[in-house]
Amino acid sequence: MEFKHKKSISQKGDLIIPFYKDDIDQDRITRLTGVSKVDFEAEFSTYTMIYSKSGSKIYLLGLGESKHKNRINESFRHLFFNEKSKLGDEIQVDCICLSLQEVNDAVIGMTMSQYEIAQYKTEKKSKSTLDVLLVSGEDISYAMGEGFVTGDTINRIKVLVDAPPNVKTPAFLAQWARESSKKNGYQCKVWNEKDLIKDGFAAITAVGQGSQHPPRLIQCSYLPKDGKKVDIALVGKGITFDTGGLSIKGSTNLHYMKSDMGGAAAVLGAVELASRLKLNVNIVGIVGAAENAVDGNSYLPGDVIQSYSGKSIEIIDTDAEGRLVLADGLNYAIKKHKPKTVIDLATLTGSAVRTLGYSAAAMFTSNDKMAAKLYSLGDEIFERVWRLPIYEELSDDIHSDIADVRNFSGKPVAGASAAAKFLEYFTEGHPSWVHLDIAGVAFGANAYAKMKSSSGYGVRLMVEYIKTLE
Repeated sequence: MEFKHKKSISQKGDLIIPFYKDDIDQDRITRLTGVSKVDFEAEFSTYTMIYSKSGSKIYLLGLGESKHKNRINESFRHLFFNEKSKLGDEIQVDCICLSLQEVNDAVIGMTMSQYEIAQYKTEKKSKSTLDVLLVSGEDISYAMGEGFVTGDTINRIKVLVDAPPNVKTPAFLAQWARESSKKNGYQCKVWNEKDLIKDGFAAITAVGQGSQHPPRLIQCSYLPKDGKKVDIALVGKGITFDTGGLSIKGSTNLHYMKSDMGGAAAVLGAVELASRLKLNVNIVGIVGAAENAVDGNSYLPGDVIQSYSGKSIEIIDTDAEGRLVLADGLNYAIKKHKPKTVIDLATLTGSAVRTLGYSAAAMFTSNDKMAAKLYSLGDEIFERVWRLPIYEELSDDIHSDIADVRNFSGKPVAGASAAAKFLEYFTEGHPSWVHLDIAGVAFGANAYAKMKSSSGYGVRLMVEYIKTLE
């Protein structure tokens, strides 16, 4: 898909005309189509196709009401995905009535419609090049370019999350980051198993020790500003497959645990996108990557392990492994880089899903300003967050008699908050730390695949937040 800008609509060629419900222009539709009355109400993410006098197709695309402005990308994505086989080599999109932000969002949606989940099918579908001509009297080149780069990066991350676990090992994630860094102009450093042991990343090492695929720590550094002060550190959970370890999961939907690195994918995508957009913010992305497997060498419930922080952890449940790799990643990011702001993302708990469903990520922080900004940005782009508490009394849930802390409360309530309290223990009291539990929004059912698949959540939210730091 290639986007181009033109200033007027051609009478020949297919055309998409978007309308909000309160902005349907029947006279304009008649001028372009020759049809005096079209039964079209512009409901959200609906469209009607009619033929013009010249025989070309004209799509009337519904953007819904003003409350749907944050989902304009979804309307365009839906049309382009459903009509993929029917669109010609070139189509015009009327952007005359769209703001620059709406153009950006529309291009994101059109680009995301091109994501192909069938990466591993033997028979490959032939791909034709589609030229999308955006019609506007304004200079929309930046909005158009940013929209494409954003949608393209999200698609790359979706490929990563949807990849099967026999392909997507910790080493595979590390190689992905290396290749991205070379292509997009940032630095990447990878710790192998020996490096992790030498440098004291004992929690990551413990999680990965039962797998034939050794763990990795991945550091992506995008530092465009003078000096090396880090404005923001992003830390992602990168469990490439989660069996639950010896606290083994049931077989139902176990194959979907390939998605347990959704937080890592969001971090890798955010650093790549920030670099592609040339944002003037110093960013470090940290990913703790491991496979939580069952083996004679797997770590055990009851073990006491060490961590990068120097604090000991009693293992109550080996299926509470994500918080262990995050503990090492967070503590390293804060101690080594001293970032002004820290955000971690993880598909961490079923508790977050039971609390918020599939509508929003669970947000935990003591920083009211960051919480308000992330809530506002999330609402603007429909990557929503909802704040949950980290009460002081939750410390009792992670108390251990024999170690500094335990990794699981064992209680059937407040699991997401208890997990956040555990992570807080490794943040050195950082005043600008946010934990996002994205378990309910990173991967799930959608209109673009028959089975559950990646949403790409978090890449755009992180980059929109990073923009506020420029």
